Amino acid sequence: MVEPLAAQISKEIEIPTIGIRASTECDGQILVLEDMLGLNPNPPKFVEQYGNILQGIEDAVERYAKDVKSRAFPTKDQTYQVKK
Repeated sequence: MVEPLAAQISKEIEIPTIGIRASTECDGQILVLEDMLGLNPNPPKFVEQYGNILQGIEDAVERYAKDVKSRAFPTKDQTYQVKK
């Protein structure tokens, strides 16, 4: 919605207005968490990225896969054992 219309609606109705890219004239904003945290490699142009955790997740998954393939994970301490 364009800003002038968002402003007009927000002023004319008593209930809060929530916008997605509809300017600060709305009472609140919606931003998709995955976009905000940098999980979307191609976010929409209106997204403000407040973090970039995608690389950290990719690194962790790669390390996990490597440890599983090499049998470094799980260790004896990380494995359920029969108690005697």
